Amino acid sequence: MIKGENIHKYFGELHVLQGVELHVKAGEVVSVVGPSGAGKTTLLQLLGTLDKADSGTIVVGGVDISKLREKELADFRNKHIGFVFQFHQLLPEFSALENVMIPALIAGKSKKAAKESALEILEYLNLADRLHHKPAQLSGGENQRVAVARALVNHPNVILADEPSGSLDTKHKEELHQLFFDLRAKFNQTFVIVTHDMQLAKLTDRVIEMRDGLILPPHSL
Repeated sequence: MIKGENIHKYFGELHVLQGVELHVKAGEVVSVVGPSGAGKTTLLQLLGTLDKADSGTIVVGGVDISKLREKELADFRNKHIGFVFQFHQLLPEFSALENVMIPALIAGKSKKAAKESALEILEYLNLADRLHHKPAQLSGGENQRVAVARALVNHPNVILADEPSGSLDTKHKEELHQLFFDLRAKFNQTFVIVTHDMQLAKLTDRVIEMRDGLILPPHSL
């Protein structure tokens, strides 16, 4: 599903990623851990086509994204990659349903088809009674489930999550963690999750530890 080879990234003279090698199988739930400054979020941004590596190759779903032009990258990102952030980043003026429909509309689906896809996922996530509520009217856990629905609406190859439970209380955090595995069971969904939450990391299929711009050899945490 994801194959990264010899990935390097610089910010000025700072060598943030120093030859990262990464392989993630389809249907795998992988966590990426490490101290601040290790390069975790930078790696996630490169995998998500939000930034480009200075060298190396990244293949997602059989597509070498390092060879795509800007317009092609935007289209690929919309159709094949879902994002979940620490702070849900929903548009406050739109309802839950409208927020989830937006990526489908951008992908070229009709309003009717986008609405049907959004409704199906929101109902699966037990949000059928919150469709017309705006983010300010929803709890933190509900907003994150809407954000997950938005990430899923185009049936992406992979969902990239950056500290997805970092702003949630214990109850909603546990619910969100369970949701990831429920989605993998139902859709064979692939997840790459950057987290400082070791409780979540230990639940995942595999823990990738980063330090100083490199992925460390596997070992027990």
